Amino acid sequence: MTSEREDEGGEQRPANDNRPPDGQDVGSEADVSERVDAVVLTIARLIGRQIAREQFNALQAANDNQPPTRRAGAKEDRSGEDKDS
Repeated sequence: MTSEREDEGGEQRPANDNRPPDGQDVGSEADVSERVDAVVLTIARLIGRQIAREQFNALQAANDNQPPTRRAGAKEDRSGEDKDS
């Protein structure tokens, strides 16, 4: 019985060798470099977007000059009596 992990030369190879099916070549090192560059750029864009969101939210919080909203049903005391004196 032959092992599925044996090469043509009879040598065993690791089960996780990640060889592509049908003997396809994984590509040149330039292809790998291009893929890594694309992944790095994608991650950088995501990080940049997150930083932009955080900065935008911080700017909104720091520039909260909206007057306070009035409570519904709240009545002002207009009796004319000053309780502070």
